[in-house]
Amino acid sequence: MKPHKFSTLLLLFTILGFGITTAQTQYRDVTSTHLPSAPDLHALGSEFVDVDKDGDLDIALAVEYGANRLYINDGQGRFRWKEGAFGRASHDTEHVVGTDFNQDGHVDFIFIAEDDQTHQLFFGNSDGSFSDESDRIPAMSEGNALAVSDLNGDNLPDIVVGNTGEENQNFLWLNNPDQPGRFMDVTRERLPQIQDNTQGIALADIDKDGDPDMVLGNETPPNALFLNDGNGHFSDHSDRLDLVTLLETREVHVRDFTGDGHLDILFFNLTSNNTGWDKNPRVRLLVNDGQGQFNDETPDRLPYNSFSVYAGIPVDLNRDGSLDILLGPIQIPGFVPLQVRAYINDGSGYFRDKTEDYIPEETVGRGWGFEAGDLNGDGKNDIFIGGWGTQARLLLAN
Repeated sequence: MKPHKFSTLLLLFTILGFGITTAQTQYRDVTSTHLPSAPDLHALGSEFVDVDKDGDLDIALAVEYGANRLYINDGQGRFRWKEGAFGRASHDTEHVVGTDFNQDGHVDFIFIAEDDQTHQLFFGNSDGSFSDESDRIPAMSEGNALAVSDLNGDNLPDIVVGNTGEENQNFLWLNNPDQPGRFMDVTRERLPQIQDNTQGIALADIDKDGDPDMVLGNETPPNALFLNDGNGHFSDHSDRLDLVTLLETREVHVRDFTGDGHLDILFFNLTSNNTGWDKNPRVRLLVNDGQGQFNDETPDRLPYNSFSVYAGIPVDLNRDGSLDILLGPIQIPGFVPLQVRAYINDGSGYFRDKTEDYIPEETVGRGWGFEAGDLNGDGKNDIFIGGWGTQARLLLAN
């Protein structure tokens, strides 16, 4: 969901010793030389996929108030904009996921929109172009979340859409095994009928029974946990979540943060959608007790924050085998862009803010749509950071 208003932030330089310099960090910001210049772009979602099958990762962008974009990688992490790849129509797009929906060996993309309720589906062709197949989408909605996985064990990717607004029942669309790439709306039969106002969805095997379960990050009501019976039928088990305070959650990530072999849950939260100070925006970490109960251990494990976070990503920044956390902070009220933050894991799920060691001072924006992967072939995680009305950023590992 878009913010109500925004302000600007002046970038400051640190004076070290003689003259103005930038301290050496684990990542370097190569935005000015490696990304197309688009200082006012609303790049709210991103996906790394090798679209042109040349062995490197390209970037698909979900763009609000503009046509969705495709950035093509030259193999060294430098990108050019392939204009018109997903058409030239402007929509209020929030999210994108790429996978092979119709099983023809080419990557396809689904885009989910909010205000204009125009979801889009593009199928990849053998020549690297895309065909608009949006008429295959079962329903339109005010969409604010998207996740894709095989939910019923038939080896085909299915779709979950998180909805907000007046008609905010989330959608579950199963891929048709008789016609891959066509979808069956099974929302009423297979999802709890709850008005969720969902802003984030994570699909992961929470209960270790071999199928993806669903964690919902909601604007209102409280966040939720739905368990899968293996055939794509979901039941509400939200009582397993230790929700110690009211949250306005925008993103949810399910990963093993403590290194004990059990999946934990990370919520990124707002104080409000830039209307004033309402809820506690602190990032929350719920730790799995090994029995499928999730206890909020945030005060012991995470640095305190008073900024809001619309987006971020778990990623191993220091290549020690444990997941660290990148955050896109925004100061609310004011909607002020801030420097991207790095929380480093000690290996057992206790984090310290080590931004000064990892993130350049100039990596400032209204962070949105994070994605991580090796973009220049050096075997290290690089980071793409979208933005709401600020230049998208690209960080390459040193």
